[in-house]
Amino acid sequence: MTMHYEPILPRARIGFIIPSSNRMVEEQDWRHLPADIIPHITRLAMTNRHKVPLDQLIPRIAQATELLADSDCDVTVLQCTGTSMSGGIAMEANVLAAMEKVSGRPALSAASSLVSAFTTLKAKKLVFLSETRQDEHAQKLNFLHKSGYTILADRAVGLAGSAEYCSAPPQLWFDEAMKLRNDEADLYFISCANIRSIDVIEDLEKELGRPVVTSNQAAFWCALRKIGITDCVPKLGHLFDHTTAA
Repeated sequence: MTMHYEPILPRARIGFIIPSSNRMVEEQDWRHLPADIIPHITRLAMTNRHKVPLDQLIPRIAQATELLADSDCDVTVLQCTGTSMSGGIAMEANVLAAMEKVSGRPALSAASSLVSAFTTLKAKKLVFLSETRQDEHAQKLNFLHKSGYTILADRAVGLAGSAEYCSAPPQLWFDEAMKLRNDEADLYFISCANIRSIDVIEDLEKELGRPVVTSNQAAFWCALRKIGITDCVPKLGHLFDHTTAA
């Protein structure tokens, strides 16, 4: 007698390329993505002592994407806000093209996910908060300006490095965002894939009356929407009310 077994398949697989120093993406993947969406992670030396210009990273990013493609990822995300914004708009597009060339599947970055979120939310006037010191904050600020956004208020919190980024409690991000309250803002953007800002999105939206976008929330939303998954994920704010990405 021949037995027939149904294959066990997830609804989708999402690949994430993260900095070797990142300690938040994996935890937040498993906590927030729907249970039948499987995240796969590849680490890459790209921040802190490993930092080099983005164009020099492209071959390694492409190789990491190719490895994730072996796991049959439906979409791959370069999930580092500072890295993906560091080379400017044109260089970020080159990174995505290189990723898609080797995988044959859609590719995203933290930067492209954020721009898609801002566009979907029809936001042009932003309040911008980042984890880093002023020089790296300025690099992100330049990317936002060049992308056509008006920054009404901004602050570099100035944490010293990855250990401080990921150990800073959610309340810090709530308090810092509230200090920058501006009722003319279309939304509030809290940058960094290695912090706990995702935990205060709902509370901030209630207080501020505006959408709040964070790096990991935007990546989760954009990756899901890119592959046609329209789930409204709890606790991730107004962005997840939108079932399609711009």
